[in-house]
Amino acid sequence: QDVVKTLIYMADDSPVAVLVRGDEEINEAKLRSYLGCDSLELATDDIIYEVTNSPRGFAGPINIKSKIVADYSFINMANCVVGANKGNYHIKNANIGRDFEVTEFADLRLIKETDNCPRCESPIKIARGIEVGHVFKLGTKYSKAMKATYLDKDGKEKYMVMGCYGIGIGRTVAASIEQNYDDNGIIWPVSIAPFQVIITPVNVNNEELLKTAESLYQNLMDKGIEVILDDRDERAGVKFNDADLIGIPLRVTIGPKKLAEGKVEVKIRKSGEVEVLSLYEVEKFITGWVQGEISRQ
Repeated sequence: QDVVKTLIYMADDSPVAVLVRGDEEINEAKLRSYLGCDSLELATDDIIYEVTNSPRGFAGPINIKSKIVADYSFINMANCVVGANKGNYHIKNANIGRDFEVTEFADLRLIKETDNCPRCESPIKIARGIEVGHVFKLGTKYSKAMKATYLDKDGKEKYMVMGCYGIGIGRTVAASIEQNYDDNGIIWPVSIAPFQVIITPVNVNNEELLKTAESLYQNLMDKGIEVILDDRDERAGVKFNDADLIGIPLRVTIGPKKLAEGKVEVKIRKSGEVEVLSLYEVEKFITGWVQGEISRQ
């Protein structure tokens, strides 16, 4: 914690030295926002040498040719170890004010799980996430290029401040899958499932099974249910596995034994729960279940 890292960045076309305690990391999003620059990247070896007269890894804040911005974690540090601006050398007992000056202090470091919330002081919990949308402040860079202006309340012409906003459809789908799956495949929420129901006759060569499946398919379509009929000439196990893999929320299985009793089997993908229903009950059950799931989501 006595070590200070000196990182040289290029903010647009200007070099800036950023100081942070040795056990901390710079949050480049914070740094970019603080500096108000459009482009921010670590400086090349040539620029580092030009600014510090030293190779990468040995830069320090003493006698360098750029402004110095430091994180708040550095504000009370004394007798620090800093780069000596000379290969393979560091300087001990360096201090602000005596050995170098800091132009500005700001909150620039990456937050850690050992930190407390800056507002409520509660412990921070860090979790992984997926960016499904973004907001970018573009400022006046493009409005100046396009000469896009407006008149303010005083009648003065000003450039529009632009923003960019977007939702990533693919990322939203990926996030949903990460939250809803098991060893057998995807478990789609009903509201975004490619199909809400799959009808699976176990033997498409059985005319009665296929006719019943087609009739149920049409009736559900007429009721606004998004349904698919698996009329492939495949073994029942293959069809069941494919339905689970794709993740269709409800599977209706039509087999000869149950159909002889005027019944079909309905399986809920998420819970694995199975209902055996009559042909008169199944349509009402499916429409009610689908509507209920959508209203909850």
